[in-house]
Amino acid sequence: MLEQDETTELIRSAQSGDECAKARLITENAPLIKSVIRRFKGRGIEYDDLYQLGCVGFLKAIKNFSFDFNVRFSTYAVPMILGEVKRYLRDDGYIKVSRTVKTEAAKINAFIASYRGENGKTPSVEEIAEKFGIEPQDVVFTLDSARLPVSIYDGTEDDGSRPIIDRLPSEENENDSIDRIMLKDLISSLPERDRKIILLRYFRGSTQCEVAKLLGVSQVQISRLENKILAMMREEFGEREKSG
Repeated sequence: MLEQDETTELIRSAQSGDECAKARLITENAPLIKSVIRRFKGRGIEYDDLYQLGCVGFLKAIKNFSFDFNVRFSTYAVPMILGEVKRYLRDDGYIKVSRTVKTEAAKINAFIASYRGENGKTPSVEEIAEKFGIEPQDVVFTLDSARLPVSIYDGTEDDGSRPIIDRLPSEENENDSIDRIMLKDLISSLPERDRKIILLRYFRGSTQCEVAKLLGVSQVQISRLENKILAMMREEFGEREKSG
């Protein structure tokens, strides 16, 4: 992990056109990029392509970042990475239908049109299945597939206001996932003593007295330090929400 001062210097160099600085930032922040794109696995995009999209978002974060934002760069970069992947899914993330299915659907639709002209009614699924020598369920599948491709951001017929992507199963809530990424990054950036206090208190369940004993200070000091660290972390999260 890069030190904060080193990160700052690399960002300034990258914004001035230093390609080596950009490459170094991407390399050092690869775990962050991967942690953001991981939730999009299984959406029909190759992992390498997802990583490339994440890198594009990361580079945009470098370009647009300002030290006047008063937030850590990684805090600013996560929504940019997330937005780049979402933008791709919105614009290019289509459910593909094979050419064979499309061809079969065209033949069935031609038969339906001809049947209507000759008989004045629509043929039943069973009649279509008999004509083409396939199972009735395959008729339904083929005709339904003919409506594709559709965007996963389009609404469904029964609820046009709710995009398909919202109906896809997800292992975790997106906001919770991003907050966990931010929290991990924030804790890792704390001074060693502060990091120990937070990890011992909130991840290992130690009492203030136990932490005080381990660090060789009083329980009162631990209480004051803990409150100060938590206040700083709340402020950092608040800044992230404003910038996001």
